[in-house]
Amino acid sequence: MDTWLTIGQFSAMTHLSIKALRRYHDGGLLQPAAVDDRTGYRYYDPAQITTAQTIRRLRDLDMPLPEIADLVGTVDERRRHEVLTAHLHRLEDRLAQTQSAVATLRRLLAPDDVAPVIERRVSPAVPVLAVTGVVDQTDVPTWYAAAMTELDEVFAAAGRAPDGPPGALIGTSLFTDERGEVTVFLPATPPPNGGRTRARTLPAAELAVTVHHGDHADIDVTYGRLARWALDHGLDPSGPVRETYLVGPRDTPDAQRWRTEIGWPVTPTAPGPGYGPTHA
Repeated sequence: MDTWLTIGQFSAMTHLSIKALRRYHDGGLLQPAAVDDRTGYRYYDPAQITTAQTIRRLRDLDMPLPEIADLVGTVDERRRHEVLTAHLHRLEDRLAQTQSAVATLRRLLAPDDVAPVIERRVSPAVPVLAVTGVVDQTDVPTWYAAAMTELDEVFAAAGRAPDGPPGALIGTSLFTDERGEVTVFLPATPPPNGGRTRARTLPAAELAVTVHHGDHADIDVTYGRLARWALDHGLDPSGPVRETYLVGPRDTPDAQRWRTEIGWPVTPTAPGPGYGPTHA
């Protein structure tokens, strides 16, 4: 036992606090080499220093304790690789989200940021082939991809191509309640049919329209500017919002090249400027 370390010694050598070492012991994450039955004192083997330091680094990277236990508790190199790879992917996703949030904040704060061109437009009725569902906000990307695949399959079976780019009608409850009705569509005259797709006609509407450039991570900024413009021009914006994907993931993986037209139905609330493009 003379080669074993007290918990205080082990704490100083690993920079893990005594409190953390006790917590890791109680949670089954890092078992001491021995525990005195009479005093309850914990003793550690010097060979555990590397394991303890590994745990410390993994906690610095916010790896959940059950995953750390899985990692340090197995000698299966494949399993260790799977656990580490999965967490690294989460970290990469988090980094991308952080970078996107920073870029958005800079855009919001930049006084010389280029304002979007906004116009007030009367959109005619448009026949489309559509898929409609009530979707949780977090599930929209997956649901959208599946719905678009169905629409593409119906057009392919009919030997036809749509008349224009894809789009979506988005109920405002998707934003206010994090769950709402979404309709994705492809324009066609007349629409083909099949599966759960349905032919429908988007009604004529008066819209405030602008184009969002780039990834959708900061599309809320463009939404906000569009709504502010409408209010400043005596218009009441009310859903469902129309998005048209002029250039999107179906066209290029380069998100910086994406172009999404946002059309927000508006109702005049007071006399305002006439039709035509302007800047926010």
